[in-house]
Amino acid sequence: MSAEAADREAATSSRPCTPPQTSWFEFLLEEGLLEQHLQKPSPDPPPVQLIVQFLEQASKPSVNEQNQVQPPPDNKRNRILKLLALKVAAHLKWDLDVLEKSLSVPVLNMLLNELLCISKVPPGTKHVDVDLSSLPPTTAMAILLYNRWAIRTIVQSSFPVKQVKPGPPQLNVMNQMQQEKELTENILKVLKEQAADSILVLEGALKLNKDLYVHTIRTLDLLAMEPGMVNGETESSTAGLKISAEEIQCQVCYDLGAIYFQQGSTNAAVNENAKEKFFKTKELIAKNGSSSLHFTIDEERLAGYCQACGILTSSSDDASQQATPYSQIHSCMKSGNYQDLVKIFLEDNLTLSLPVQFRQSVLRELFQKAQQGNDALDEICFKVCVCNTVCDVLQGQTIDIQFCQLFLKPSKEKIDFLLEVCSRSINVENASEALKRKMAAFLKNLCLVLEDLQLVFMISSHDLFIKLLKDDERKLLIDQMRKRSPRINLCTKPVTSFYDIPASASVNIGQLEHQLILSVDPWRIRQILIELHGMTSERQFWMISNKWEVPNVYGNVILGIKDNLTRDLVYILMAKGLHCCAIKDFVHAKQLFAACLELVTEFSPKLRQVMLNEMLLLDIYTHEAGAGVSGERPPSDLISRVRGYLEMRVPDIPLRQVIAEECVAFLLNWRENEYLTMQVPLPLVQTNPYVKLGQLLAATCKELPGPKESRRTAKDLWEVVVQICSVSNQHKRGNDGRVSLIKHRESTLGIMYRSELLSFIKKLREPLVLTTILSLFVKLHNVREDIVNDIAAEHISIWPSSIPNLQSVDFEAVAVTVKELVSYALTINANNHFWLIIQADIYFATNQYSAALHYYLQAGAVCSDFFNKMVPPDVYTDQVIKRMIKCCSLLNCHTQVAILCQFLREVDYKTAFKALQEQNSHDAMDSYYEYIWDVTILEYLTYLHHKRGETDKRQIAIKAIGQTELNASNPEEVLQLAAQRRKKKFLQAMAKLYF
Repeated sequence: MSAEAADREAATSSRPCTPPQTSWFEFLLEEGLLEQHLQKPSPDPPPVQLIVQFLEQASKPSVNEQNQVQPPPDNKRNRILKLLALKVAAHLKWDLDVLEKSLSVPVLNMLLNELLCISKVPPGTKHVDVDLSSLPPTTAMAILLYNRWAIRTIVQSSFPVKQVKPGPPQLNVMNQMQQEKELTENILKVLKEQAADSILVLEGALKLNKDLYVHTIRTLDLLAMEPGMVNGETESSTAGLKISAEEIQCQVCYDLGAIYFQQGSTNAAVNENAKEKFFKTKELIAKNGSSSLHFTIDEERLAGYCQACGILTSSSDDASQQATPYSQIHSCMKSGNYQDLVKIFLEDNLTLSLPVQFRQSVLRELFQKAQQGNDALDEICFKVCVCNTVCDVLQGQTIDIQFCQLFLKPSKEKIDFLLEVCSRSINVENASEALKRKMAAFLKNLCLVLEDLQLVFMISSHDLFIKLLKDDERKLLIDQMRKRSPRINLCTKPVTSFYDIPASASVNIGQLEHQLILSVDPWRIRQILIELHGMTSERQFWMISNKWEVPNVYGNVILGIKDNLTRDLVYILMAKGLHCCAIKDFVHAKQLFAACLELVTEFSPKLRQVMLNEMLLLDIYTHEAGAGVSGERPPSDLISRVRGYLEMRVPDIPLRQVIAEECVAFLLNWRENEYLTMQVPLPLVQTNPYVKLGQLLAATCKELPGPKESRRTAKDLWEVVVQICSVSNQHKRGNDGRVSLIKHRESTLGIMYRSELLSFIKKLREPLVLTTILSLFVKLHNVREDIVNDIAAEHISIWPSSIPNLQSVDFEAVAVTVKELVSYALTINANNHFWLIIQADIYFATNQYSAALHYYLQAGAVCSDFFNKMVPPDVYTDQVIKRMIKCCSLLNCHTQVAILCQFLREVDYKTAFKALQEQNSHDAMDSYYEYIWDVTILEYLTYLHHKRGETDKRQIAIKAIGQTELNASNPEEVLQLAAQRRKKKFLQAMAKLYF
């Protein structure tokens, strides 16, 4: 070390650490010693405490001359404080485990929002709408960090928290704690509302398959010192701390698994997603090792999650993941290869390596799948159950009741398989005496249980039976069988009897309740309830499962039934039927509803009508999911029943709003516009908002081809929707005496809430109806005064062009609704070019130019056979072409801009020439010259390249001009054909680039 450097170091080390009357963060801010402080072995204060202090100081409100509290000023000092907080987090490598343990939810929320801001994430943009692959690596990583934290915070909030014993009460401390608690609750509420979007963002991250970079102290310094570098080094692929794609996938899979696990208790599909994510996490850790990860994973918690999900995967030390029985079983269950599954269980009966709990969890999953209507699984359930039972016998466990139930009706095939399992589960020559005694006792009890002597003979004559039982034991067994009475007590030790149901009444009731929960056979449900009510009259069996849910409007009537057995039966049949409807098991739902209808017809006209209504809804669902998908019209009697329901005037009948909603959507989807317009009774329109909305939609669609003056119903529909999207303003006087304006998002001014309208629209499938309502919302979006970029839509001219009270409309909600509606519409028909143009316009309006080009090109492709035909002029209008030009210009694809300028009705030479003058173009430049057919543009290119001394490019332009088909003396037809051919090739090249 040089003497000069040594002097500097000595001077630095002799400098006082904390000057008098100067707090640490001010000292670090003034002296620039943050990096030096962070490099200490045990810095005091610790880094996380610095983050808290920096952000607290930066978020302190200010007080003006009038003593009024103002928001924190956006000045240089506060910006530097926020930057210092980010630099401390960067020093900690953005490790969420460390940050979450030490920082509160509000502080970490503020920190990550600052990270989003400095990473150039557009404010107000929903992360789910952003294409991560098109963003700079640090920006994409910031979005991932925020959404991972959001998911982790939601999961963490669901865990029980140990209450800290409060110390002596201090008013200011209690107020501060209460404020922080309320702020945390508000943040959690927002995070939970956005949870679905965060999940989609993380799911999208799994498809990236590329390395990302997170900000370091160096990159943050570059951003602070040279704002111009944002488009340079700080956003390049090499700036920041590199996080590999596999590390990102490992963490994202773990976080997604945790949120899916939290949601999976009520949804089997979500639970399956959790299984897959945890299994993938295990695989990635086994492949890469946990020590190499920048973001560590709590492997003990992961193991707990895996065990809870039934994925007892092997340790990471195994050479091959596929070689373990756990991964093989998981693969068999996922692929439906159940025969191999039985083989694995059979082979494990010799080694006994699989835990009993794991075997039982696999069997439970198979039983659940069998209960859902997969009859082919009955045999597999029996075979796996037999393997588990023999395993229990060899381990001295009590035999499960499921084996007893499956053996109520024994057969030759069942006995054959059982004997095969017993033979392959014990090596008689090498087995211990204890194992032999257990197996012998099991076979002996089995003989005593069976009444069919042929089946008994199959067992007693088997080689294994002869080897395990001595001659005198076999003779004694034969004597016992001869003397047994028709009712036999089979409690034979050392193995507990597996045929008799245990004598305990509570065990009997528990087993029957378990069967009641699993069964979807109405007659079996009735039989079980009769048995249960015969055992006890004190229980309310309709309450044994929290998944049995009946709407309140029905529950009040059903629970009023005096006879307990009838009440339980009606409630359970309806609850199970509704559940089957929800999971689209319409066959079992119909059986359950039919049995319930037959039952209530005997004593309750009110419940009879309820069941008829539910069966109507079930028939609608069945047709829409079956024949309706292929476009087959519903039978006339179903349409008549739907009309009958809407016109029903039976008093005191409890009605579910969803039935009316589905009925109106059904009529609109099958173009029953004449009925909705002309034949619906007026009182029904006045009392049912869905009928009124359906009537207005039907009338508007019916009049669309007509003259402008006949569209009065379009104006009526417009007014109804505007009212739904309006907000009610209320004035509230605060404690300080000031009056503030409160806006209620879900206004009660309209005939329904906006969320209800959106839910109803998402039941529609008829293209004309969807186009009509979509064009209405697009027009409403365009009416806004501060709108910069209009969105185009079909039939948009039929709607009014102004609103009397613009301030009353919640335009933010309208914008969100337009996005949701066009996304839904494209799920119905992804090839509707007008809807694709709307989607493109939305991306264009939100500055997502690459995505906008994708949809503009897709709209042209679907209506021209991938550009082999001419794109209709009403699709590629001048406005669409101009927007495509702007997209290409902002993406620095200037040659594409010049070519697109030819597509306009009047060629825009000014824009084309200006674009060609740009030398920093990100497209293929001169390789695109073959797509130019306008000779003036080609001549300008020749001049431009000559001026710049670019000989090679000038020759390419001259070659393009020299093509005979571009000769101005050619007939108009030849020139048009040349232009059309170049348009086709250019658009196809663009499509390959952006699709």
